[in-house]
Amino acid sequence: MTAEPIPAIALPPAVDAQQEAQWLQGQLQGWLDREYLPEPINQKIAQRASEIFLRQRLEGENDLGSLVIAIVTEMQSFDFTRSFYSEFAIANATSDILLDSLGIERCCGQ
Repeated sequence: MTAEPIPAIALPPAVDAQQEAQWLQGQLQGWLDREYLPEPINQKIAQRASEIFLRQRLEGENDLGSLVIAIVTEMQSFDFTRSFYSEFAIANATSDILLDSLGIERCCGQ
C-alpha cells in the first residue's frame, strides 16, 4: 500500500486582490477576537497577515500551501509579545478561513 500525496489546493485567480485581502483581514480579526479576547493587537496581526496575503496574490500566487508558508515566514518578524498567538496560529487560521470560503472540509484530510 503506497501513500497518496495530498493534492495541492489552489485558490481561483485573484479578480480583486485588494478586496480579498480586506475580506481576509476582517475574517481573521473576527477569529482572533472570538478565539481568546478582543485585543487591539488583533487588528495589527490581521492587518499584517492580510498585507502578506495581498502581496502574494498580486504576485500571482494561488497555491494555498505557498500562501501559508509565506505568512508563517513573514510573520516571524512580527512582535507577538502582546498576543496569545504566533505566526503558526495565524497561518493555520488563515488556511482554515480560506478553506471554509472554498467549501472545502478541513477535517480528516478530505
